[in-house]
Amino acid sequence: MPSSPPKTYYEKELDRLASEDSIQPKQYALIRQSKAFMEKYYSENIELNDLAKAAFMSRFHYVRVFKRMYGITPRHYLKDMRISKAKVLLRQGRSITHTCFEVGYESVTTFSSVFKKSTGYSPREFQKHHKSNLE
Repeated sequence: MPSSPPKTYYEKELDRLASEDSIQPKQYALIRQSKAFMEKYYSENIELNDLAKAAFMSRFHYVRVFKRMYGITPRHYLKDMRISKAKVLLRQGRSITHTCFEVGYESVTTFSSVFKKSTGYSPREFQKHHKSNLE
């Protein structure tokens, strides 16, 4: 069997980058666990540094791997999940203040601002619109 010629510097670099770019099975499992954690404890104060530490990654690397796996950053994922849960509560007629704290926001002003940016409606407008649809 003829031996292959030694790899060039560029071929070695491409191999190195390809191996770094792939998600290791352990990292994949840890990121999935952190996503499950966010889904279960979305109403708690979840810190990005704590998620990264639990996944044994730097904050930067954690965000990069999470984004590669799910297409969005962990912070964006958590925000989207909280807004989705808030929509359900508001449709059920829960108060805006109750909904705000239930989904993990500590300030009604912040919640209202994030909700409006995400949905195009203030929480009150959203609630009125969906209440009139139910009647």
